[in-house]
Amino acid sequence: MARDEVRRILPADIKREVLIKDEKAETNPKWGFPPEKRPMEMHMQFGIINLDKPPGPTSHEVVAWIKKLFNLSKAGHGGTLDPKVSGVLPVALERATRVVQALLPAGKEYVALMHLHGDVPEDRILAVMKEFQGEIIQRPPLRSAVKRRLRTRKVYYIDVLEIDGRDVLFRVGVEAGTYIRSLIHHMGLALGVGAHMAELRRTRSGPFKEDETLVTLHDLVDYYHFWKEDGIEEYFRKAIQPMEKAVEHLPKVWIRDSAVSAVTHGADLAVPGIVKLHKGIKKGDLVAIMTLKDELVALGKATMTSGEMLQRSKGIAVDVDKVFMPRDWYPKLW
Repeated sequence: MARDEVRRILPADIKREVLIKDEKAETNPKWGFPPEKRPMEMHMQFGIINLDKPPGPTSHEVVAWIKKLFNLSKAGHGGTLDPKVSGVLPVALERATRVVQALLPAGKEYVALMHLHGDVPEDRILAVMKEFQGEIIQRPPLRSAVKRRLRTRKVYYIDVLEIDGRDVLFRVGVEAGTYIRSLIHHMGLALGVGAHMAELRRTRSGPFKEDETLVTLHDLVDYYHFWKEDGIEEYFRKAIQPMEKAVEHLPKVWIRDSAVSAVTHGADLAVPGIVKLHKGIKKGDLVAIMTLKDELVALGKATMTSGEMLQRSKGIAVDVDKVFMPRDWYPKLW
């Protein structure tokens, strides 16, 4: 495969068609808090920071600093980065903390520098690295936080950016839980000379990328003080993404206003509450339940396919797992 033919596609890039079940349904503007209209304090409570983690501290230390800086009770990150690794680290705040589970099926992307322990022709390097696209088997490293048993992971693409002697710079898209250090080690074995990871940077974690939303710890400190001391919230607001950003890649069902309160009080989602939905939902899929204002209500597992949700008039469509919306945003209409 020529280098310019590599398609950098992760599961988060899938485009989904929307199916309409009730085209007459409307939402009451008096209820709820759309992501773009939430007051600053509420925005923090339901926000995620697309952080550019620096090399040095652990992911846990970075989250602890953010909690202390913003005086938060809870925060969590969307996938550990080793201390020496830099790049995209989504950090969820307060009520949004549990939403990081939604990033697991989205895929991650890295730029890595592999150093070979011997000389190998370029065409051989390209051919062997291409063989590592698709399903691979890995065992977590000795110092990993999970059990060291063999497991299957998917490599979506490997794009060689530059080869300079024994140094190979490449971009790789992988399933969550794939160890790039191990991948490089095994590619080195396949090349017959051995290899190790010289540098690594994460460039994507699902919908979070190296774009205008990516901020450094220094930026956050400045923006927070602009807001608290000078009353300028513009920069801090832009530095925090609404929690809905973390579910951009998931299949969705949008529900009528009258169904929102029932779901926030613990009810599973029944078919009559659905207004529109994404095509291609399969039983067991993790789906996001949204209001007609595009507010995240909950996450759950589909118990029906898209076709069944569209055609049926009764039954449970989504087994609700985690609720994110407060119970008082929409009135009880049930």
